[in-house]
Amino acid sequence: MKAYVDKDTCIGCGLCPSICPEVFEMDDDGKAVAYNEDVSEGLVDSAKEAEESCPVAAITVE
Repeated sequence: MKAYVDKDTCIGCGLCPSICPEVFEMDDDGKAVAYNEDVSEGLVDSAKEAEESCPVAAITVE
């Protein structure tokens, strides 16, 4: 699976790295980034939780 963050939509709330720090982090611009785009099987549930928790739906995990 792959994780993506739409930086144009992201508001920089920091929720995704707090839920799944193995995949998401905050970039220098204050927006989230999927620094580990290839989501391993063991991280799918937490990456999906971050996707579902994003208040502006900026995350896609597929």
